[in-house]
Amino acid sequence: MTKDDAENGTASRGQNRQARSRALRAMGVVVATAALVAGGSLAANAATDIGSTDGHVLVNNAISLTGLTPNFTLTGLPGATVTQAGAVAYTVETNNLAGYNVTVQAATSTLVADTAGNTDSIPIGALGVSEVGTVFTPLSSTTAFVVHSQATRSAEGGDDLTNDYQVTIPFVNTDTYSVTLNYIATTL
Repeated sequence: MTKDDAENGTASRGQNRQARSRALRAMGVVVATAALVAGGSLAANAATDIGSTDGHVLVNNAISLTGLTPNFTLTGLPGATVTQAGAVAYTVETNNLAGYNVTVQAATSTLVADTAGNTDSIPIGALGVSEVGTVFTPLSSTTAFVVHSQATRSAEGGDDLTNDYQVTIPFVNTDTYSVTLNYIATTL
């Protein structure tokens, strides 16, 4: 091999390297271009679908009776008629658009003496109730009496209500006579 041949071989190897380098760069551009095209094709061909759902909030009918006066006392002599305005106070709250009723009913048919051995009692009918400013109605242990009624819902936070009480005291021993009165608030 002559010196010219050796130089030509070196030059030929250098040219081969340059040609391979150019080919690799061109291949990289082709691969990058193909990736961009493929990516664009994927995005352009992406599938979507749309669905919807309805959200609901079911608000139930609610009513509450709170703040009921725990007890009251009417004081007087036998034969007297004693009245106490606003003797019982309470709050009723309801979201019912048709409104509500409040009733009261005695748990027993008599007011019984607190003192053991005292057999006297006061018939429940001697105790009357009224919504403020109305006629007194005798209480009963068998029938609930409406003490408030309205055909609209209450105010937010509730309606503050009161009832007046009256008793005609019969001829009984000196004592305190008691009965439980059950208040019930009901939506219409």
